[in-house]
Amino acid sequence: MSGIGSALLMQGSIRTEGGGGFTPPGPADFDLPPVFGGGSSFTLMGQEFVLGVTKPMLQVVLSGVLIFTFFYLASRKRAMVPGKLQFVGEEAYGFVRNSLGRDIIGSHDFQRFTPYLFTLFTFILLNNLFASIPFIQFPTFSRSGMVYGLAIMSWIIYNYAGIKKHGFVGYMKLQCVPAGIKGPILALLIPLEFMSNILVRPVTLALRLFANMFAGHLLLILFALGGEYLILEMGAAYAPVGILAWVLFVAVAFLEILIQFLQAYVFVLLNAMYISGALADEH
Repeated sequence: MSGIGSALLMQGSIRTEGGGGFTPPGPADFDLPPVFGGGSSFTLMGQEFVLGVTKPMLQVVLSGVLIFTFFYLASRKRAMVPGKLQFVGEEAYGFVRNSLGRDIIGSHDFQRFTPYLFTLFTFILLNNLFASIPFIQFPTFSRSGMVYGLAIMSWIIYNYAGIKKHGFVGYMKLQCVPAGIKGPILALLIPLEFMSNILVRPVTLALRLFANMFAGHLLLILFALGGEYLILEMGAAYAPVGILAWVLFVAVAFLEILIQFLQAYVFVLLNAMYISGALADEH
């Protein structure tokens, strides 16, 4: 097995230890104990929360350091004929600037939002890829709290941009009153548009990223640990099925790399669309 699955198999050995049967993976596998700290706790709504620094927190900090270091090195010695680091950095920036900024927001307004979109894309992509990097092997955004922080920040940015351009009343009218619609039907449409465009967007934005990272990693755990259990605990008759499970684990691991990129792209794409809608003169 590759390094990606080695830590999962170590967890599986503990999980099935003692002959008590295979325990399928679940949400508890994402509830990681604090790396350090954890000496105090508090109770909220009947649930106990332990205060401490967890692995996803460290991954967020690590991703920031790695991204800053890479682009600092890539831009430190800029040249007309770029080196490898400068070429990669420029291609990544150009991809977000042109495909997600200019083409969606428009040539008049995109430049002031490009730094945010580019930072968001690289930050989400690296934290997603942590799930496929040996010895880390955990997607940061499989914890919903991490994703909701990004979604709320995006919600503030595109609403602020719209209010700054149109004024509060004008922006609310733009977002909540469909163009060309008049009469009593507005009593139904305005609350629906308000819910959809103002309240629900950050929730759906966060859930899309969180659910994909959560489900993908859960599937990897299932194939890795299920295959180990079938081979080591169920005997030779089940070994071929266990090997097949490991083959599927490798296939899904490669598929997850594609999904990790796509989810970073989709998250930033939707941000650009929301910004474009907030700045538009018509709904």
